[in-house]
Amino acid sequence: MNLPHAELQQLFAFFSARRFADMAQRAQTLLTQHPTSGELWKALSVAQQMQGQDALLALQRAVALLPNDADLPGNLASLLADRGQHAEAAAAYQQALRLRPASAALHNNLGKALAALGQHEQALASYRQALRLQPDFIVAQRNLARTLNTLARPVEAIAAFHQLLNIEPGQADTWLRIGLIELDSGELQAAVASLRQALALQADHLPAVLNLGTALLALGDYPAAAAQFEQALRLTSEHAPEHAAAHADLSLALQGMGQFDAALMQLRRAVALAPANALIQGNLGKLLKDLGRSDEAVVHYRRAVALRPDDLIARSALLFALNYTAEPSLDEARGFGSLVATNVATNVATGAALTFSKLPAQRLRVGLIAADLRAHPVGFFAESVLAELSQRVDLFVYANTPTQDSVTARIRAHCTGWAVVHDEADDALLARIRADGLDVLLDLNGHTAGNRLPVFARRAAPVQASWLGYCATTGVEAMDGFIGDPWITPPASQAHFSEQLLCLPETFLCFTPPTLDLPVGPLPALKNGHITFGCFNSPAKLNDTVLALWARVLNAVPGSRLLLKAMPYASPDMQRDLRQRFEHFGLSADRLAFEAGSTRDAYLAAYQQIDIALDPFPYPGGTTSIEGLWMGVPVLTLAGDKALSLQGVSILQNIGLPDWIAADANDYLARAVRHASDLPALAALRGQLRPRLLASPLCDAPRFAGHFEAALQALRAGRQSPSFTAPA
Repeated sequence: MNLPHAELQQLFAFFSARRFADMAQRAQTLLTQHPTSGELWKALSVAQQMQGQDALLALQRAVALLPNDADLPGNLASLLADRGQHAEAAAAYQQALRLRPASAALHNNLGKALAALGQHEQALASYRQALRLQPDFIVAQRNLARTLNTLARPVEAIAAFHQLLNIEPGQADTWLRIGLIELDSGELQAAVASLRQALALQADHLPAVLNLGTALLALGDYPAAAAQFEQALRLTSEHAPEHAAAHADLSLALQGMGQFDAALMQLRRAVALAPANALIQGNLGKLLKDLGRSDEAVVHYRRAVALRPDDLIARSALLFALNYTAEPSLDEARGFGSLVATNVATNVATGAALTFSKLPAQRLRVGLIAADLRAHPVGFFAESVLAELSQRVDLFVYANTPTQDSVTARIRAHCTGWAVVHDEADDALLARIRADGLDVLLDLNGHTAGNRLPVFARRAAPVQASWLGYCATTGVEAMDGFIGDPWITPPASQAHFSEQLLCLPETFLCFTPPTLDLPVGPLPALKNGHITFGCFNSPAKLNDTVLALWARVLNAVPGSRLLLKAMPYASPDMQRDLRQRFEHFGLSADRLAFEAGSTRDAYLAAYQQIDIALDPFPYPGGTTSIEGLWMGVPVLTLAGDKALSLQGVSILQNIGLPDWIAADANDYLARAVRHASDLPALAALRGQLRPRLLASPLCDAPRFAGHFEAALQALRAGRQSPSFTAPA
């Protein structure tokens, strides 16, 4: 039935006069007489939409009654999209396109609906069709670029954003998006250029300022980065979250510049402004740890964990920091283990469980997940061992870092399989490891940076153990064992581990000696007329208890000096801080000397300046101690009660120097004085240490590999126990 023309004219008059309520009321009245009039349902839908009312029913009836009206299905689709009914919206847009296939707007809107459904490839096709129909369609080009970015196709996304700039030049936001993609892709120089373009167009563009600072920070251009973060502080009020973030980021730049006092001040300001920001609390914890203020560091790490209890990275950082203190860590580690176990339970419930065969094999397939198989202490200890072990077992390395160097290349040459997995999700890494059919999987990181403990928690291999990179418990229930030795893991130490202990018969580590042609040199005291003590460990290990004891040692040895060498000592702030702390404990600052980090040959040559190395505690040296011994320098260590704090004991027992192991602080002092007072004995020992080290289990890679293979076979056979010692 056709509606009288006069009625339609009245409805149009109401519309023109913006009398939408009257228009809706009149349409509803007429519908009682003409219920199948598509025009009336269309008019009602328009009136309702103009009033912000729900027009869905009216639109649906209009679409059904006017199937050839090209406007209606598009209007219905827009309404459905606004309601979040994206599947229905997509269907309606497709219906509209059948009536109006050349509509660029409809193709673009269909793309948006498909993208909302997660159908990004189909959305891309719709955006591209819209652009074929209308090449200067800004919205479609922007949607295309953003979708490509969502799909992690950075090259195509950047090209699409550049095309958007051709259509719509001078947009700071577009340059920002390009810069962010480049930053995420590691294209740091390109990111800097793009972000500078954004700022050239809008100097106060805060996201561009902050992200330019981040890019410059990653490039190591710390002064330029600091300038950006200072600009961000000027652009924000103290109450803005970006203000606290800018203080924290400025601290990172200042740390890179060695301005630790200012960096600490900035981070304390950031924490005061944003005490509930877990990342900033963690950053303050890390800086305090690096400054040797480990007890205070742990306080902030605990706050970070309390704020984000499900954050595994924050929990690992806390556990690592506890190694610098006398605090026990088992309960904290079990908390980490419980958290990853909860995640495992979820994964198992969704079908991720896997049954492994435990049938014996003639030749073991052994995997290692490691982030540090490079010019790093772990790399130096692993290189010769893995070369020998590869003759006995098949080695598969899962390198959780993009960094590779000559040490990496030498290790890789001995491996059956090698995969760089730092950018692989846990699911993908888990599948990769299981597909390799390992007998044993070793963790070489523990709670240090770059660990993949969640993968171990999901049982990636039949037998899993922690070794070398972290001398403490992981707390992960699925970690079957910890590989130690009689010195770091005596039976009583089981109380500190959730893993079962497996003791190698002599040493848990085996050093790869340097190939440098570098002589030991004579005892410096014979020329200097005084004893030079030294420590080349990170200042993070130099807590106040250590400094107080070392001050007693130097004051008890007349004329003695202390040489401290490490990368952070390039900073005058770091030097000043340690001088002040030593002076607090009664040691004159003129007794101290500092050297910054250097190349490895220069670093080793620096041992020619010291007579006795002082080991810090409870986090003693490992690589530094053995390298000192290789250079003829004995190290005085203090025995602790946990595996890590017994590392120095293991090293010295394996080289036959028990007289350099102290039981407590007073014993440490007495032994330091006694050894420093006997220059002939020191001089004689200096000439003996390198050959003794090279002949010891600490450098006997074939012998160690035999012990290690026996331990792995024992693990696979299920013979590990708290009292088990691997057969020699």
